[in-house]
Amino acid sequence: MEYVTPTEQEIDEELSRRHTAEVQQRFKNARVAIAGLGGLGSNIAIMLTRAGVGTLHLIDFDRVELSNINRQQYSLKEVNMYKTDAIALEIQRINPYIRLICDCVKVDENNLAELFSDDKIVCEAFDNPYAKSMLVNGLLESRDDVTVVSASGMAGFDKSNLITTKKITDRFYLCGDMTSEAQNGNGLVAPRVALCAAHQANAILRLILDKKDV
Repeated sequence: MEYVTPTEQEIDEELSRRHTAEVQQRFKNARVAIAGLGGLGSNIAIMLTRAGVGTLHLIDFDRVELSNINRQQYSLKEVNMYKTDAIALEIQRINPYIRLICDCVKVDENNLAELFSDDKIVCEAFDNPYAKSMLVNGLLESRDDVTVVSASGMAGFDKSNLITTKKITDRFYLCGDMTSEAQNGNGLVAPRVALCAAHQANAILRLILDKKDV
């Protein structure tokens, strides 16, 4: 049987049946930036795609590596591809009507303001502590119209319920167990990384719906 891609209207109608038309329209009109497309960011991008968020701003400078496959939303055939290109392919397989803005670039102090100038919800999904701090502090200190959803602590095999979402300020949310670090014998694996990513994705959807409590 020949496969026929559903139309945008058909996908919207199906999502509206799930969410209600009002909620679906808010998701479709939303724009979310995801900085870092590794274990957290690639999972978050897929979750927001499945929810029907209309515009995703995807930012990463790295390529897919074989070591990423244990927890990131990539396949073996995408190894060595830029992550922005690879995740765009995965998103388009799910919903080809999502608007994607891809920046294959390393975020730093010099390009931070320009890169995120049109983003009011930013998901921090870096694995480097300095990069995390630079993005979170840089945006929150220079902008009063941006909300950042960040993460800290999701390594290993500890209890699922230790991963939580905390509202640090009105414009800063932090997800994770806040303590576990990736190290030998306690690395990053799919279940807890995906749990933390789900917390971030859910926080973002709640922000889109103006639900600002945790």
